[in-house]
Amino acid sequence: MSERRGAAARGAGVLLIVCAAAAFAGCGSGPSGTGAATAPAAAAGSSDSGLHGMIPTPLPPKPAFTLTNSAGHAFSFGPATRGKLTYLFFGYTHCPDVCPATMSSLAAAIHAQPVAVRRSIAVVFVTVDPARDTGPVIRRWLNHYSSSFVGLTGSEAQIAAVERDAGVPVAPPAQKSPSAAYTLAHSSFLMAYSPDDRAHVLYVSGFKEADYAHDMPLLLRFG
Repeated sequence: MSERRGAAARGAGVLLIVCAAAAFAGCGSGPSGTGAATAPAAAAGSSDSGLHGMIPTPLPPKPAFTLTNSAGHAFSFGPATRGKLTYLFFGYTHCPDVCPATMSSLAAAIHAQPVAVRRSIAVVFVTVDPARDTGPVIRRWLNHYSSSFVGLTGSEAQIAAVERDAGVPVAPPAQKSPSAAYTLAHSSFLMAYSPDDRAHVLYVSGFKEADYAHDMPLLLRFG
């Protein structure tokens, strides 16, 4: 295991312990769902930076991976987002609540920033439902929030590997119904990697547009 992957694996343990109660979004694996997670009561660590997001300790490194973007081309996460404040989220387009709420709030928070800040932000959405979320499906869905948001897909094994490298709980296999109208349990973590390639904060379901907007200029100062 490389030093970078080892650090990511250690970060995974930290995130799972700190945020176990809010690990999975309210998109259940069955018709009734699992219940939406609420905002955390406390941060993972302490900081004098004034950030609203949860502070993981140690700070997880940005994972290095390559998946396929919505246009069918290889997307190398590290090089493509170098020097930017990068948000990484794992979800799916049929999600009834947490995914659209997160993307909508994040898009609104970015839109509220000065142009110079907006140009320094990248949002990457990785589907955990590659069977239904084809490239065109992902692109149409993301366009509801921002045409600049990047959508990625891959095999189930590839996506699970990326989740593990990012320190995010791996989405359990889908319990597919005959009608294909199934829902998925998946992580509600929104990772925010500053230009120094470290996640100085993370968010879960329950954080709001104002929290993201407040933290953006502060996160850009790292690196």
